[in-house]
Amino acid sequence: MQGKTFTMELAGKTLTIETGKYCEQAGGSAFVRMGDAVVMVNATVAKQPRDGVDFLPLSIEFEEKMYSVGKIPGGYIKREGRPSEKAILCSRLIDRPLRPLFPKGFYNDIQVIATVLSMDPDVQPEILGMIGSSAALAMSEAPFAGPTGAVAVGMVDGKYIINPTLEERHKSKLNLTVAGTKDAVMMVEAGADELTEKEMLDAILMAHVEVKKIVAFIEGIAAECGKPKMEVNIYHPDEAFTELVREYARDKVEWQLDTFERKVREERSEQVKQEVIEHFAEEYPDSAGDIDMILYNLTKEIVRDKIINRKIRPDGRAQDEIRPIWSEVGILPRVHGSGVFTRGQTQVMTIATLAPLSEGQELDGIDDVTFKRYMHQYNMPPYSVGEVRRVGSPGRREIGHGALAERALVPMLPSEEEFPYSMRLVSEVISSNGSTSQASICASTLALMDAGVPIKKPVAGVAMGLIKDDSTGNIAVLTDIQGLEDFLGDMDFKVAGTREGITAIQMDIKIKGIDEQILTRALEQARRGRLFILDKMAETIKEPRADLSPYAPRIMQFSIHPDKIREVIGSGGKTINGIIAETGVKIDLEDDGRVFIASPDAEAAAAAKRMIDDICRDIEVGGVFLGKVVNILPIGAQVELKPGKKGLVHISRLANHRVEKVEDEVQIGDEILVRVIAIKPDGKIDLTRKELLPDAKK
Repeated sequence: MQGKTFTMELAGKTLTIETGKYCEQAGGSAFVRMGDAVVMVNATVAKQPRDGVDFLPLSIEFEEKMYSVGKIPGGYIKREGRPSEKAILCSRLIDRPLRPLFPKGFYNDIQVIATVLSMDPDVQPEILGMIGSSAALAMSEAPFAGPTGAVAVGMVDGKYIINPTLEERHKSKLNLTVAGTKDAVMMVEAGADELTEKEMLDAILMAHVEVKKIVAFIEGIAAECGKPKMEVNIYHPDEAFTELVREYARDKVEWQLDTFERKVREERSEQVKQEVIEHFAEEYPDSAGDIDMILYNLTKEIVRDKIINRKIRPDGRAQDEIRPIWSEVGILPRVHGSGVFTRGQTQVMTIATLAPLSEGQELDGIDDVTFKRYMHQYNMPPYSVGEVRRVGSPGRREIGHGALAERALVPMLPSEEEFPYSMRLVSEVISSNGSTSQASICASTLALMDAGVPIKKPVAGVAMGLIKDDSTGNIAVLTDIQGLEDFLGDMDFKVAGTREGITAIQMDIKIKGIDEQILTRALEQARRGRLFILDKMAETIKEPRADLSPYAPRIMQFSIHPDKIREVIGSGGKTINGIIAETGVKIDLEDDGRVFIASPDAEAAAAAKRMIDDICRDIEVGGVFLGKVVNILPIGAQVELKPGKKGLVHISRLANHRVEKVEDEVQIGDEILVRVIAIKPDGKIDLTRKELLPDAKK
């Protein structure tokens, strides 16, 4: 089939979108290329909503195919299985700018599948997936109010780079992804090495300039190849009935919200709902669903009006005020580090575990990252919000929040050379009312310092919210949003960093984007909030502890010549396993000759190091070794100087006096000091004990 191909220049590279040649039965299809990278994206929308669905069932799947990098999947089955964490995070990146652009009340299933067919290390496939998803939806019959565009931004030597190469990403102080429409920014995701608010804002605005070009490009494709949009039938309760309910319930909802206590408010909410349903039950017996929808809209309207026009937040705080904070460290005696951070009704406990580098995470994916020494995991059990539900494996939200906390803290971690440990941080959300991901960053900073990890600077995070009145243009930017403000608001803008700058950002928008004015205000308000939180954390612990927990492994690090690695390992691992069995330590050997010995017993580690040092020593005339007697002959004793290397101490050199029998001086298994006196052309080694023994028998 003959398809159509469209191209544009994007930051010095050619972006190509093909459509119509492949996947003809999908609702919309885009074959996206840049360099050698190819991502195929297909979007399909159901013709009718499923019964009982009252949310937008948008499903985004980012599929990493190992053939895209010329690999066969590991494991027994030899095919791709469950998505990697990277694939899940890419799915979230694609989802977030698209979701707000569907009509409220549209409940038809929508599925977008982005498949990585070919990888180019210099092209980030998630960016092509985001662009392709927008193009596929724009060409489909789905009622999508896009298109959107997306770019990555790096910063090398103070200069911003759009869609940086692999080498540039490795040097970059910034890893930023921005998506938006032609009018506004919709989504921001970033990790950074202490960028200022102005530097971050400039990067976002620069990205939006390129986003607009992509949007115009996709608009042209959709105009030429797009399908007619499907008719959207969104259910609304009867207008007359809606007015009756609103008139009857308004004072009740006002009363429901006239408290700063969340629990009381929730109890009142259930009471009001029940009273309204009972009031209309006789005349409108099947109206419970409609009443629920009307009360939600009325509650949202009143809450937003109170915040914008009456300056009253649900818990009574000022718009830039942070909830009460307290924290503690060292609460768990046997773990390596622990911290609890509490902000209002949000409480996170983080536990830090230290281990040798070999216990880091091996990654089997399609990008160049194959190992992580720092792992951050986030759990949110149902009791944290007072609910009862099934407990299963972590979902996309949990994985995303863990990745955000990890991104915020990584720039402040000590180098591998300075601190040769793998680190696993687990954040347990034990009470939730908004901003748990940022609380997990704060709790993790406390746990790292409690564990004695020499982090460069403490990191804290805060979530910003937005209420925007489109009719008047009035806005309210809220610091440290709680659950209700997130649920009924227009923005969740998380900013984490040190006193000097930003280390991570994540922004989700529920409306059709925000502008420079709102971004500027939110970033500055977040900076002030972050400094306040850091001050509160410093009251608990100011700097990392000087010593590690007594239960944490001590790691001794040194280097040997890479040529000696084979000798240290020995045939089939015999030598190194013998050292481990004898001393009880854990030993990791790197290809560059670095050696890591881990043990809570310093003497055992030192003994293992001596053994390795002896193995690595070159045998030279005059060298003194502590060897082991491995064989006794009539003419003398054979002594193993190091694995695979033996020498002979002639009977005449076993002591400073005449020896009649070898067994009179040494036995098999004895460790004795010997000196090398000759190395013969055939490699045989002559040893002596003379002058290395006390002269008692002389």
